[in-house]
Amino acid sequence: QVQLVESGGGLMQAGGSLRLSCAASGRAFSTRAMGWFRQAPGKEREFVAAISASGSSTYYTDSVKGRFTISRDNAKNTMNLQMNSLKPEDTAVYYCAASPVMGVATNTGQYVYWGQGTQVTVSS
Repeated sequence: QVQLVESGGGLMQAGGSLRLSCAASGRAFSTRAMGWFRQAPGKEREFVAAISASGSSTYYTDSVKGRFTISRDNAKNTMNLQMNSLKPEDTAVYYCAASPVMGVATNTGQYVYWGQGTQVTVSS
């Protein structure tokens, strides 16, 4: 069993930055790929970024490439999402998720454990 808790969301003006964190408890964090997803009102949950279990591989959805950076610290059981140059279309509830696979995972079906989410609102 893995418990995930997100933090760091909030209200930011367009062009600003936010840093989301995900704290994990439970077993085998360092053997699990991790990811960030988001869900805007009235829309389906979508993939944002993923990182392999070792942290050596990352993957981003096109709309955030060059603006967002995913990272993890296996010694501290944490994962972060640095979000720069925020846009109003980044507004959503952001979720961290843990997968039983070790490589980068980009589909919601590959993830078993989910946090409760943290709200990010970007004003224009």
